[in-house]
Amino acid sequence: MEFKDREFIPVVFGGDINTYSVARAFYEQYGVRTYVFGKYPTGPSYASRITTYTTNAKIDTDEVFMATVEKFAGAHRDKKILLIGCGDSYVAIISRNKGKFPENVVTPYIDFELMDSLQHKERFYELCEKHGVPYPKTIIYRREMGLDFACDFPYPVILKPSDSISYWEHPFPTQSKVYKIDSRQELEKVIGDIYGAGYKDALIIQDMIPGNDEYMRVLTAYSDRHGKVKMMCLGHVLLEEHTPHGLGNHAVIITEPNHELTERVKDLLEDLNYTGFSNFDIKYDSRDGTYRFFEINTRQGRSNYYVTGSGLNIAKYVTEDYIYGRPLEYEEATEEHLWLVVPKKVAFKYVKEPENLEKMRRLIREGKVVNPVFKKGDAVPLRFLRMVKNHMSHFKKFRVYYK
Repeated sequence: MEFKDREFIPVVFGGDINTYSVARAFYEQYGVRTYVFGKYPTGPSYASRITTYTTNAKIDTDEVFMATVEKFAGAHRDKKILLIGCGDSYVAIISRNKGKFPENVVTPYIDFELMDSLQHKERFYELCEKHGVPYPKTIIYRREMGLDFACDFPYPVILKPSDSISYWEHPFPTQSKVYKIDSRQELEKVIGDIYGAGYKDALIIQDMIPGNDEYMRVLTAYSDRHGKVKMMCLGHVLLEEHTPHGLGNHAVIITEPNHELTERVKDLLEDLNYTGFSNFDIKYDSRDGTYRFFEINTRQGRSNYYVTGSGLNIAKYVTEDYIYGRPLEYEEATEEHLWLVVPKKVAFKYVKEPENLEKMRRLIREGKVVNPVFKKGDAVPLRFLRMVKNHMSHFKKFRVYYK
């Protein structure tokens, strides 16, 4: 593989498929190698030819993170260092410390005050109200409310933390990303488990929107330094992961246009004067024909290569904007493209709608399909074997957890 010497170096933090998807986008757009800092020697970026991967179990702490960036920036004073977080905790550290980094470090994130407010889902729902963006019927539960509170939604209901970062800092044996709650007794027990582990913020209790994974959508946007939206890409999720810690992670996506939906979100982001990547989880509600928004992530999502694969390379936007200072034209994905991280046999077994199955077959025939971790030229033997093993593990995971 050949690499080019550029004015900048992408430095990415995290260890999952998000980091590799970002690194692949940078290589394909600019021919550069990405430096990845993760906690453990695992994941698709580890031992890749397009990355230099460094591990430190404490990289997600402010002290170690800042020391790492300062050392790296000092060793590359002739380059601009473009920091990209691939997890909420890394993005929060970058935003919280803006202004404290060396002069050659570029931090393409909103100020922490805004980021912190958006990380709390109740603040996001306030913005949805203002801009007419539908979201599920919601109870904002706080611990001081006790257990004698009204919940008029029919069971099952959805329960999740308002502050995901704080939530994962307090692990417990039955911890899940999102809970599907079947009874009042179960609701009270899970609330007790979460707060008993040390979590202190609010919980979100929501009306469960009917429908399987194929009712889900994902929207990725990029807003430039001046707060103007320059890219939007909507994906139709056909399948999600179902393991306890991976629940809700995308497994199969087809890009699809929906200009009416993207326009509403564009207005919301520009009203906030938002900058950088944003990512939204959405579900189609067949009861009234609306698309209901669950949350905003103040970064690119872990499935971000569905955007790059559709022709809108995510590395281009942040680099042209922050490194080269070039104006960006607005772009919106209009062509269908298939992204998947599970074996095709798994996708065809668990995707149910005939229309979606036919779309997958057609896109595969047309060559409009990608699994981001299997890049031509990056088949380092040990890495390739790890990726194949992980890939094939989805057969068992779906057999055990898909219900």
